[in-house]
This record gives sequence, structure tokens and C-alpha cells, in this order.
Amino acid sequence: MKVSEFDYTLPKELIAKFPAEPRDSSRLMVLNRRTGEIEHRIFRDIKGYLKEGDVLVLNNTKVIPARLYGELPTGGKVEILLIRQVEPSVWEVMSKPARKLRPGRKVIFSPELTAEVVGYLGEGRRLLRFSYPESMDFMEILSRIGHVPLPPYVEREERPEDREKYQTVFAKEEGSVAAPTAGLHFTPELLKELEERGVIIKTVTLHVGPGTFKPVKVERVEEHKMDYETYTVPEETAEEINRAKEEGRRVIAVGTTVVRTLESVASEGGTVKSGEGITNLFIYPGYRFKVIDALITNFHLPRSTLLMLVCAFAGKEKVLNAYREAIKEGYRFYSFGDAMFIY
Repeated sequence: MKVSEFDYTLPKELIAKFPAEPRDSSRLMVLNRRTGEIEHRIFRDIKGYLKEGDVLVLNNTKVIPARLYGELPTGGKVEILLIRQVEPSVWEVMSKPARKLRPGRKVIFSPELTAEVVGYLGEGRRLLRFSYPESMDFMEILSRIGHVPLPPYVEREERPEDREKYQTVFAKEEGSVAAPTAGLHFTPELLKELEERGVIIKTVTLHVGPGTFKPVKVERVEEHKMDYETYTVPEETAEEINRAKEEGRRVIAVGTTVVRTLESVASEGGTVKSGEGITNLFIYPGYRFKVIDALITNFHLPRSTLLMLVCAFAGKEKVLNAYREAIKEGYRFYSFGDAMFIY
């Protein structure tokens, strides 16, 4: 299967630079994956498509201010993006310009935070060991000097309000460098109303890494390798999903990260297992879904692994036709853009 089969042309003005306000006022395209029928709604109308007994699964990961700007003792400037913690005080990072961060080099981020390059991982990736006063907490320092890792295609400077806007209202577990953007459309009021209507809301955690922005550089889909990301599936979430599957109730994923998490921990028969782990599951057309019955997602980049996952779920031609319709109707695309409900 060729990567070029998942290409489409998007007018640049349809790339959303800011989120809708309020969150649930974004547009919602509803796609019936069996018939291909399309409806145009507002996101808060999602409550009309969810029913009592549905299990709605959210990713409660929290975006950390993972972008740091530092200086070398020689005066050179560097930018790093935290990817994941591998040991206490040791993080895998992406660095720019990478050539400046050779093993042994020291980087100064602030008077209280410095780091030493302790490992070389190739492709601009390094291992950094951070040093800071024992009386201080790393995440607290990060909250003061770190920057929101806005996606590169937003093409604008960070604003103070991005700390709240580029975060779901249910974010809890710190560790992501990108938001699970399908969740950005929910408000506390909408979630409460869904629960009052009998929708069962559960969470998983998948810490989103920079692989979510990683371009697919191979020609054939099957040759692409996904980055590993860490996940947690609580026991109560697994139990509720398994009960729903036994009783014929729907499991609805909010975002591709939830899909990848649940499909990673499911048996061939569709039983979900709780626990923690890592996954690099790559879902593309031909994949047989074991857990998910419906999906809430955003509009994704051309040739991206996220678009391939959506095509696997709903069918490539139906999805690409829906994208053409979205472009014609002026929908807003990508992280801060509008949403789809696929059932």
C-alpha cells in the first residue's frame, strides 16, 4: 500500500491556529462508516449520537511545557523538546541544532536548571541528565521556564492562554508533548450532561510523543515504524469495557490515542487487559479492530499515520470523500480544528 494513497490538498487557510471558543462550539462532521452518509453538526450535538450504556473513553494525559531554550557555555543557543523520562533526572529529548549537543556538553536553561548530554541516540535525539537543587521539583521548574509545545503547523508564537487551551479539561497525568486533540472539544458541562444521560465515561492514559508529528518518509505504508509511547489502562476502565462488549454496548474512543491504547491491550477476542506498558502499534487499512465501535477524532494531516488509522476504521474512500466535503464546507483542520464522529 502506497503512502501517496493517503494524500490530499488542503488550503492553508483551513489550518486552525486557535481553538473554537467555547470548546464545544467547533463543528462536527458525522460519518456513517457503513453507508458513507455525512451530516454537519456542532460538536455539542454529539450528545444526540451517544446513548445510555455507551462507554466513552478519554485519554487523560496532560501536556507538559516540554519545549526548553538553553545556552551552551560557549554562548551557542539550543532548543530541546522533552520526549520521555527514562530514569530519575534523565530524559530522552529532541534537540535543535543537534550538532551542538555532543556527549559531555553542558546546557544551561536557567540559574536552577542545567543538563549534561549523556547519550547519543541519532536523528537529533539525545539523553540529557538534568541537575537542579534538591529542594526543588523538576515539574515545578518546568512549569516556570518551559514552553507549550505547539504543533509546528500552527505557525505562530506561543501565547499565555495556550497553557489552558492546548489541554483537555480532563487532563490529569503529566507526560505528553502533544495534546490528544479530539478531547479538546469537551467542556465540563457537556461531560456532565452525557453522564446524566447514562453515558459511562472512563479514562486511559497514553503519553503522546513527538511521533504524532513524525512524517512518513517511506513509500510503502507497511515499512513505517511508529515510536513507542507509554500507556496505562486502569482496572475499572478495562472491566467496564469488557462488560460493555459482553452486553453488546458500544465502546467509543475519543481520539486515535485511545484507539491505539485499547487495541494494544486487547486479546484477539476483544477482551481488554488493564495495566501499564509501551506500544508502537501502527494501525492502517487491513487492521481488524477488536474493541472500538465508534470514534471521535479531528481532521488529520495528509499522508499521516493518524489519517491511516481513521481510514482503517471507516474505509479509505469514505474518509477521503469526507475530507473533500470538509474542505468544500470550510471545516477547520488539525489540532485546534473541527471534529468528526464516525460510527
